[in-house]
Formats: sequence, C-alpha cells, structure tokens
Amino acid sequence: MDFAFLSEAPFWTALLSIVVANILLSGDNAVVIAMASRNLAHNQQKQAIFWGSAAAIILRVILTITAVQLLALPYLKIIGAVLLVYIGVQLLADSGEEDELHGHSNIWAAIRTILVADLVMSLDNVIAVAAAAQKGPEETRLILLIVGLGLSIPLIIFGSTLLLKVMDRFPIIITVGAGLLGLLAGGMFVEDPAIKDSLQAAIADAHMIFEGIGIAIVILLGNYLKKKEASKNAA
Repeated sequence: MDFAFLSEAPFWTALLSIVVANILLSGDNAVVIAMASRNLAHNQQKQAIFWGSAAAIILRVILTITAVQLLALPYLKIIGAVLLVYIGVQLLADSGEEDELHGHSNIWAAIRTILVADLVMSLDNVIAVAAAAQKGPEETRLILLIVGLGLSIPLIIFGSTLLLKVMDRFPIIITVGAGLLGLLAGGMFVEDPAIKDSLQAAIADAHMIFEGIGIAIVILLGNYLKKKEASKNAA
C-alpha cells in the first residue's frame, strides 16, 4: 500500500476535523457511558467505560459508512427516539440504587446500554464525521474514519471518568443527563422523514415542544419508578 498520503496536508486536515467533530459531538455519549457504569464496582467501571467506548467507536465507524442511507429511512428516528426515552427512564430509575452491582453480566449489561444509546444518538453525529472525512483524499477516507474515531476513544473515556466523579459528588447531574436523553429523543422524533414536514407545518416550534415533552417524560417517569422502587425496598 502506498503511504504517500501521509505527507499530504488534506489527509491531516481531514483527520484533525474528524477527531474534533467526534469530541464535540460525543458529550452526550460520555454522559450515557458514565451513567450506565456508575453502579458498578470501581474496577468494573473502568472495564465498562473502556470496552463500551471502544465498541461504540467501532459501531460508529460502521454506521458512518452507511449514514446517509440510514437517515433517509422513514420511522427509524421515531424508533430511535422511543429507545432513547426508555434508556433515559431506566438510567434515572436505577439511580436510586445505593448498593454496588457485582458480576460479569452487569458489566455486559452496562456495555449493552452504552452501545444501544450510542447507536441511536450517533444517527445525526456521524453525518458531521462523514463530512469531515470527505476533506481527505478519496482513497484514504475509510482509514481516516477508523483512525480519527479511534483517536477519540481516550478522550471520550476521560470525559466519562470525569463525569462519574462529578455524579458521585453532585447526584443532580444524573437527572440532568437523563433529561438530556429526553431532549435528544424529542428532537429526533420531530426530524423523522416520515412526519417531519407535516408535523412542523401543523405545530409551530414543534422541535422545541417535543424536546420539552421528551425531557418531561424521562424525568417524571424515571423519578416515579425510582420512588416506587424505593418504597418497595423499604416495605
């Protein structure tokens, strides 16, 4: 393979663009990774964060390659919005558990949550990453995606680890993170190609309204389930 592209400025410009775009767009992913890992034992948290982040990046590479085709499918974003609401509610409801969760299966449960959330939230994010890759030479675009997203792993891991420490000190961050998922879900629902035009034509500020609805559903339902579980355990 000819590595002459390594000396070309467009390659390095595109690589830097991918890394920066992925970092800027991965704040919500770091929130999910931290929330999904917070109840694990300390050594298990590190494993879940590392493998969850690495698997999510690999998933994002695959998703980016087919991003344009996927985003054009009707009802995909509606399904994604429902999944995000479910994840947000579950993460908030589980935040009332004080005991650490143990066992190999729990690590994989956390990683599974990270992967599902990253898959859903990346539907829009990968467009920016794919666009950044287009800046590079055509024959290097797949390499750019793999290397650029791979370089983002340690930065996402650092962000998730930092959030874990903040959540321990300020539990309100858990509610904020769950609300963020609700906001993303509402925005994704409105943007689905099957209903976007008719919905936005019928409702002024539909985007903002459904984002608010998404936040309300996640926080209200999540807190209700958390209190219900706490009452059940107290009895």
